[in-house]
Amino acid sequence: MTSPDRTVPLPPVAGEVVAGAVEGLTARLLKKLDGAIERYAAVPATTAAPDGGDDGGISVRCGEDAVVTLSPGPSGTVTDPDQAHCTCLLAPRCLHRAAVLGACPVADPESAPEPATEAVAVAVAVAVAESEPAAAGPGSEAAAEAEPEAPEPVTPVVPLSPARVTAASGLWSAATAVLAAGVPAAGAMAQAELLRAAHTARLAGLHRAEAAALRVVRGLREARVGHAGHRLTDLVAALRELLLTTGLLAAGNSAPALIGTARRGYRPGGALRVYGVCREPVISATGYGGVVTHLVSDDNRWFSVADVRPGGSARARGAATAPVTVGATVLDHFQLSRGGLLINGATISPDGRLGSGKGVRSSPVAGLPWSSGPTAALFARRPAETVAERFSTEPGPAAEPTARISEPIGCDLVITGAVGDQLLARELPHPDADMPTGPLIRLMAAHPHPDLAHTANLRQLAGRPGLRVRVVGRIDPERAATLRPLAVGPVPGTEATLRLPAKWLDRADLGYDRLQGAHLPPPDVCPPTAPEHTGPDMLADSPVWRVRRLTELAVTGGRRAVAESARNGGSRGDAAALGATGFHTAAELTGALSFEADRRTRDTFGRIRDDETDRYASAWLAASFHLTSTERELVRASWATSGLGGV
Repeated sequence: MTSPDRTVPLPPVAGEVVAGAVEGLTARLLKKLDGAIERYAAVPATTAAPDGGDDGGISVRCGEDAVVTLSPGPSGTVTDPDQAHCTCLLAPRCLHRAAVLGACPVADPESAPEPATEAVAVAVAVAVAESEPAAAGPGSEAAAEAEPEAPEPVTPVVPLSPARVTAASGLWSAATAVLAAGVPAAGAMAQAELLRAAHTARLAGLHRAEAAALRVVRGLREARVGHAGHRLTDLVAALRELLLTTGLLAAGNSAPALIGTARRGYRPGGALRVYGVCREPVISATGYGGVVTHLVSDDNRWFSVADVRPGGSARARGAATAPVTVGATVLDHFQLSRGGLLINGATISPDGRLGSGKGVRSSPVAGLPWSSGPTAALFARRPAETVAERFSTEPGPAAEPTARISEPIGCDLVITGAVGDQLLARELPHPDADMPTGPLIRLMAAHPHPDLAHTANLRQLAGRPGLRVRVVGRIDPERAATLRPLAVGPVPGTEATLRLPAKWLDRADLGYDRLQGAHLPPPDVCPPTAPEHTGPDMLADSPVWRVRRLTELAVTGGRRAVAESARNGGSRGDAAALGATGFHTAAELTGALSFEADRRTRDTFGRIRDDETDRYASAWLAASFHLTSTERELVRASWATSGLGGV
């Protein structure tokens, strides 16, 4: 008796395997590939073979006589062409096999770097401008004017090897082709060329460029199928980073930050004493779920311990109290977030993740409330000062960023009201002041998933205007004066604050711990607050939205869409409006982008040539980077001023 087929998700596939399958198709089959990928992606994949036996593979039926079977390795990933078979007569150069592989998620390499920080982006853009001053076309002078001066290098830059320059140039060419085509035309063939170039970059040791290319491919796929989790801003950012990084690498610069390091490349960290701060649930668009516990050391450095696996929101909820091992110490994530560890022989990844290798030894120590020890230092500075430091673009020693925007910050706030699902607050006033000070700050759910408690907890807090609350959260770099809170606690020395259970150790993880009415002070204890009026948004109401619209149009519609906008006068109107409001550099860069999009040269026979993608990509890169820099400055200013409606 055979067991019934069990439907399973398609496994991740290495990019070079997908690229090889696509490259093996004839021109006739290539024309049918995009449609076949869409068709076979909707066919359920099963673990049982078509004849009822179980060969341990994953099968997709593509027709009467065509079944594609994938046999992932121990890691669960298809990494070899021989792990994908089709029963049709044309295999392995068949449409079925290439389409099923193209429908599978793109696998990460064994080690992948984090996305580039703004500090890296600035360094790359400056170097690109210096190495190719004429590439940006008519707007190059304006672009140079907009970019910050490059800092003095700490160490001399050694030129790249010819093999690495060749790999970077190939990835640049593939990326410029995708940009020129736009999402609708960047189908399986363009993605395969990008994946092949990314594989070459991996072999050359260009980790950051490869990771950016894989993010672009994933973003293209999500955009083309209308994936619910797709964000156009993420695709634009990935393409911008890819062009910035490969542009400089192709020019021969070998700065370590541009080459990249492995995300899980753990390095020795010596002895550490860390204290738990809070837990954060994780739910990814690709079906992964879990928890990350954030910790801070005696010298105020952030670290984390994560447990993220396939399972989605259900696993994110269950992982709240899942066991975690660091060295010989075994405890759960709740205990770790309220306790501490003394670690000898610590190993640390570049993003602050703590390892648990054989040489790691640890012992538990008593946790600390937020009002004492290194956690108290989180709340000793004004939010504006912390944000200004986090948005710093000055690279430190060895080209490492001096600040990491994604790290949590701490601040003491006064709840003043709510707008929709957003909580409004201001910085806690000085003891001698009568009213709250600083900008109006929006608190938005860090993870608005309905299975998590973030949104419900913010609603509870909104019911007590005048409530004093201590917040640990992340800066939202895409919104003016916006914080994504991860945890809250009581403010010392006042009755108008939270009253949390002793076992919570003076803090509530907003994704897990549900606030109740008993956790809030009586309404008459909270001092009255003046009604808030959210006036103009420093970022959303800025004229730079015109630049954003044009750069995003270039990605969604390709070069042809930008050229059409220029012919219809849309981009000229945008440039005029930007210039009239004082954004002169932005006006010049949008004009340069439109000019390059519509530029066409002819060969000796009068035929139109469309081979100047480098100039067009450079113009888009200058406009996109200038937009990012301008928006970051507006966000930074919004924390120091009344960026959302006045004091």
